[in-house]
Amino acid sequence: MKRRRITQIFPWLIPLRTWQRKVFFYLGMRLDRNRYSASVAEELLPVEVFSSSCPMYNRNTGFDMIYQENKVHNLKLAAAAFDRMLIRPGETFSFSLATRHADRRESYRDGLTVINGRLTTAPGGGMCQLSNLLFWVFLHSPLTVVERHGHGSKDFPEPPSDAPMGVDATLAEGWKDLKVRNDTDSTFQIHIAFDPENISGYLYADRQDPLLYSVENGPVSYHRRQSGIWEEVDVIRTLTDRKNGQVQSTRTLYRNVCRIGYPLPEGTSIVEDR
Repeated sequence: MKRRRITQIFPWLIPLRTWQRKVFFYLGMRLDRNRYSASVAEELLPVEVFSSSCPMYNRNTGFDMIYQENKVHNLKLAAAAFDRMLIRPGETFSFSLATRHADRRESYRDGLTVINGRLTTAPGGGMCQLSNLLFWVFLHSPLTVVERHGHGSKDFPEPPSDAPMGVDATLAEGWKDLKVRNDTDSTFQIHIAFDPENISGYLYADRQDPLLYSVENGPVSYHRRQSGIWEEVDVIRTLTDRKNGQVQSTRTLYRNVCRIGYPLPEGTSIVEDR
């Protein structure tokens, strides 16, 4: 039998535990000797490294659309905190640190989020759409991914995107972050833009990289286990010489595994795991 956490036995301790985690989370970053990105430049750097857009509104969640409206509000607050932020050589970008005070003047609203494995609503919910987008953009650059956590479950179908399956980055302030480090001698810059229906993420640089980065999936498989149906898929990145078109390397970055919480299309092949 799985051991229960003390906050499950005494739920009134949750606010104290959350405060404690956040204190040590940010204290750890003050003491880890990393230089974290903080400076912003109004002018965009000259070279567009990669960009991607996706719809902000998901009408397949089963929840009232007010939570999608709230999510868009949350995304805009968070994006404003680090839009046009520079990632200079030797610096590390931390999503949590960059958005730490994003709601200081205006509060986050209740959006969809997963707490203790259950889909519910909470202030700041929906932020993962922004971290997902950033992670997808970062994979098309030489930035080193220092920390990334995949979602443990997908509770509803994802909106259309040019990103392959399994390219996501969940967040939990005090517990889970998205971090990338610039180990190159180039400077990079993040830009986030919105139109009435879509959010767009851009990565710029002060010079063009000699390599092109492409990311795709290996074969996807579904497995039925005691706890439900699980999706497994490899995320593969290929580096190609920009001048001669020759492939320099192809590498599996990771295997993404998550539980599927919605009906799959009829006819989907599912492996019965014992």
